[in-house]
Amino acid sequence: MDPNEVISHPLMTESASLMVEKDNKLIFIVNLKADKSDVKRAVEQLYEVKVAKVTMLITPQGEKKAFVKLNPEYKASDVAIKLGIL
Repeated sequence: MDPNEVISHPLMTESASLMVEKDNKLIFIVNLKADKSDVKRAVEQLYEVKVAKVTMLITPQGEKKAFVKLNPEYKASDVAIKLGIL
């Protein structure tokens, strides 16, 4: 899958901003057909970071949400600022 097809958009809520600061995690709404390896590859290519872990769930609205934990040498807040969501 093309990285731009995998990630629909970043999600920034109050709880998501706490995750950025405390857990070094970013949250994205992703394509329903994307799996963890697709999301990892897409985030690494689009934002030039290394991903430690990806966790996914399907929301009650039918969207797929990906929680992306970055390696410690990268800051989620820097990526969030670059995306304009923080």
